[in-house]
Amino acid sequence: MQSTTRYYQEMREPAVKKILYWCDNCNIPLIGRTCACGARSRELRLLQPYDLRPALAADTALIRSLLAGQFGDIPLPKVVLLNKTGGIDRVDLVIMHGDRFGWLTFDPVTRRFSLDIAPEALPYLLPHATRGIIDLEAEADLGAHRGRIGGKRFTLNAPLPDGTVIVSYRRRFGTGIVKDGWIRVKELISVEPRTRPDPDWDLVIERNRYHLKNLERSAVRTIRKHANARPCVNVSFSGGKDSTAVLHLARKAGVEKAFFIDTGIELPETIEFVASQGVEIIRNGGDFFRAVEKEGPPGKDHRWCCKLLKLQPLKNYLAAIGPCVTIQGNRWYESWNRADLDETSQNPENPLQMNVSPIRSWRALEVFLYLWWKGVPINPLYEKGLERIGCYPCPAALEGEYERLREMHPELTERWDEFLERWAKKNGLPEAYHRWGLWRWRTLPPKMRELCRDRGIPLNRDDTVRSSFSG
Repeated sequence: MQSTTRYYQEMREPAVKKILYWCDNCNIPLIGRTCACGARSRELRLLQPYDLRPALAADTALIRSLLAGQFGDIPLPKVVLLNKTGGIDRVDLVIMHGDRFGWLTFDPVTRRFSLDIAPEALPYLLPHATRGIIDLEAEADLGAHRGRIGGKRFTLNAPLPDGTVIVSYRRRFGTGIVKDGWIRVKELISVEPRTRPDPDWDLVIERNRYHLKNLERSAVRTIRKHANARPCVNVSFSGGKDSTAVLHLARKAGVEKAFFIDTGIELPETIEFVASQGVEIIRNGGDFFRAVEKEGPPGKDHRWCCKLLKLQPLKNYLAAIGPCVTIQGNRWYESWNRADLDETSQNPENPLQMNVSPIRSWRALEVFLYLWWKGVPINPLYEKGLERIGCYPCPAALEGEYERLREMHPELTERWDEFLERWAKKNGLPEAYHRWGLWRWRTLPPKMRELCRDRGIPLNRDDTVRSSFSG
């Protein structure tokens, strides 16, 4: 009896989610310390903001394509994870087989993705790699160098394309970066080729079922606890995965009413998905493209568009229905602004509304696993490569996502691109303003200021992009 009690205590969801738990026996990620197979997990430290998500169809296709260009046809496991982390634009730590495989990065200047592999990837790469391997002794000028190779830079005997390579040196292997005829070698290690089981996401769900039940039970309990705090209760639905999970949980808790605010600049897939979910659609916001001609591009630090297109329509809606409890899908891991989100919060813009956040402690991984477990339909834009679902000109979206949108919906992005280019010319701003996505801030954050300094883009003292009209 005591051992059984201890087992279920270990199965509970951990309070701290800065760690990924991995079952080496099943070769799957866990959202608790112990796998349903009975094996204990191994820990992998995650990177801030610790939001972990599955690599979906477009993500795996991109990774496979980048690997093929660098190393040849490399098989990928069915279960691949992405850990979003900080950078100039999109930067994801790619996790395979419970190890760090590499970093997937989008460069807003070159408009290209790259994959920088980690040493932990070598046991899985080497048995399949047919190119991208450099023998240091044969292809680099080591001169009279003796001692440690890792961390050193050497001249290549012949030019090679810039990028990440596998380095071979006296039966040891590592990774290196080729740039401008040089190679910088990272740590060299002994590598043994490795094969692991290749489970699918169905097994991940099955082995995590206990944890998912706990998450569901806790969220439903939270909704029921607060549902009667106001005369009316509803769900704020955005068409994204988080609000989809919350909508399902709320209906399980007995809450049926839900609303979606159509800003007029939503993607067609989202509108179609929302229409299929039986929620009320509110369409009484302003005209974004008329307003932007006067206000200029919205920014992450200047979101006038939210007030016009979301907050005011919401205020009008609440004025008609009266005080209410609104169940929302906000999570701690989405952004720094939500990192201290409480279970309930008062909407400062709309005092009639009390917000409840029943999945605030869930990572994206838990959200996807829960929706897959319950067979709940998900907005198809995720499988097409978008991480964030919302207005297509939103400054909070990454340039890597916007580049994907250019392929998916050129009829929409061309209109926005035309406006940005025209606005930049009208205000004497450099091409980088609209081509690199600098328009997304009024005052540039440190990472973008550094990019501008490195690339010779002049800034004002207040860290705004300098106009040529200012002299």
